[in-house]
Amino acid sequence: MGKSYPAVSEEYQKAVDKAKKKLRGLIAEKNCAPLMLRLAWHSAGTFDVCTKSGGPFGTMRLAEELGHGANNGLDIAIRLLEPIKEQFPILSYADFYQLAGVVAVEITGGPEIPLNPGREDKPVPPPEGRLPDATKGSDHLRQVFGQQMGLCDQDIVALSGGHTLGRAHRERSGFEGAWTSNPLIFDNSYFTELLTGEKEGLLQLPSDKALLSDPVFRPLVEKYAADEDAFFADYSEAHLKLSELGFPEC
Repeated sequence: MGKSYPAVSEEYQKAVDKAKKKLRGLIAEKNCAPLMLRLAWHSAGTFDVCTKSGGPFGTMRLAEELGHGANNGLDIAIRLLEPIKEQFPILSYADFYQLAGVVAVEITGGPEIPLNPGREDKPVPPPEGRLPDATKGSDHLRQVFGQQMGLCDQDIVALSGGHTLGRAHRERSGFEGAWTSNPLIFDNSYFTELLTGEKEGLLQLPSDKALLSDPVFRPLVEKYAADEDAFFADYSEAHLKLSELGFPEC
């Protein structure tokens, strides 16, 4: 049974389409696709299936959530996006931030990801501490992505492949470096590099290495390293699920 999405007006949908074009220009010009993807992920990844709180509902615009340790540096994304958001007051921040994440993947060569609009902005941010900790292993990944967010093992591995974009910054996360040799291209090289082993100049976090040691995660890593089309298909599905956590609310 599919989701029953809230209806949006023709005017709202046109604003989504126009904003998408503006975002393509901004993200290409500023080479900020990794930052926009991180914004979308961190906005959505706070959802808790038990309390039905958190999630992709625009609360990242609030200083309290931006101040969470895991969100260091995302104030840059908010500042870059605000001039475009001001042009489309009809759009919720919730939809706009998720749209930025979709565009970030598409313009860097990744799969197209559907965006179903209609998220409403919430006034209260989630508590700190709900996002994944890169220093921990597979049990932690399943606790956060599975028990908290309601995602499956395949989603965990596919979403991990999003690290093909961007790099870690020591002042933000305590880690430094990119996962792949071209961190502005969305492809399956995260998985091929992971299987190659540690390489000078490239980053592998404890949470990355956990994908290799886990008996369920590793076959998926090998599958995606061998078949980029399979990775793109599963990533698109997982990203859509992440972007719609708690939406539409039943």
